[in-house]
Amino acid sequence: MTEFHLHSYDSAPEQSKPLLEKSKAAFGSIPNLHAVMAEAPSALAAYQELHNLFLNTSLTDEEKTVIWQAINVAHECHYCIPAHSLIAHVMNVPSALNQALIEQAPLPNRRLEVLRKITLEIVRNRGHITSSTLENFFGEGYTKQNLLEIIVGVAQKVMSNYTNHIADTPIDKRFKEFV
Repeated sequence: MTEFHLHSYDSAPEQSKPLLEKSKAAFGSIPNLHAVMAEAPSALAAYQELHNLFLNTSLTDEEKTVIWQAINVAHECHYCIPAHSLIAHVMNVPSALNQALIEQAPLPNRRLEVLRKITLEIVRNRGHITSSTLENFFGEGYTKQNLLEIIVGVAQKVMSNYTNHIADTPIDKRFKEFV
């Protein structure tokens, strides 16, 4: 397997340096995923933009966590599951919800369960959704906007989960308590 370098500000390509500064400002340090992605400035820039766009959707923090963790678990991402566990903790998402997502256990309410189901159907069926899943989604009060916002989350998670699989990104020290 090809080894990927964890770039620091000093070792990163010139175009990645301002992106790594942005990562450090947002997270307090450079997450290892960002250090790997710095190899390709366009990859890091796209990932940062998708992350910010998804954070600014109309979805609640619990709903974002459901989408992120459902995808992370489906993709078996060794890095993103603990990373998003920390993010969920920082966002004050109940730890029981996050744990249920990781264990693929029932969620605390039907609305979040329907959200997980449609997210997984989108991921597993490459965007194809059954009419009953869509009907249940809209029946829980979700909108077409929310459906398209899920796709933004899927795009973000495909970038990170696939990068972590290929690069075997080491888990950051601060995420280890969430492994």
